[in-house]
Amino acid sequence: HRFGLRRGSGGDGSAPGGNGIIREIEFLEPLSVSMLSQRRTQTPWGLNGGQDGAPGRNTLVNTEGELDLGGCFSRTVTAGEILRIETPGGGGFGGPGRSLTQEGAK
Repeated sequence: HRFGLRRGSGGDGSAPGGNGIIREIEFLEPLSVSMLSQRRTQTPWGLNGGQDGAPGRNTLVNTEGELDLGGCFSRTVTAGEILRIETPGGGGFGGPGRSLTQEGAK
């Protein structure tokens, strides 16, 4: 259904953390789905003053709304439901607004 960058998910820093991705999968028939993923409750940390990246999210979207599934789940889905997987962004390195050469001179 969708596959692209999760803009703004990387932490700020003199070397910003990378963006995560967003993937949406629509189920065409009922089936059992299991997922084991990390960094859904803890953020990817920044280093040397860099900011943390955004945590990931796993969401089930259907006609009733959106349901946060957490990092590890197993459930039966129905036709028409969509699983949205948002991977975490990377943590930034170095204080925002500083150059990498300034960071290395510490």
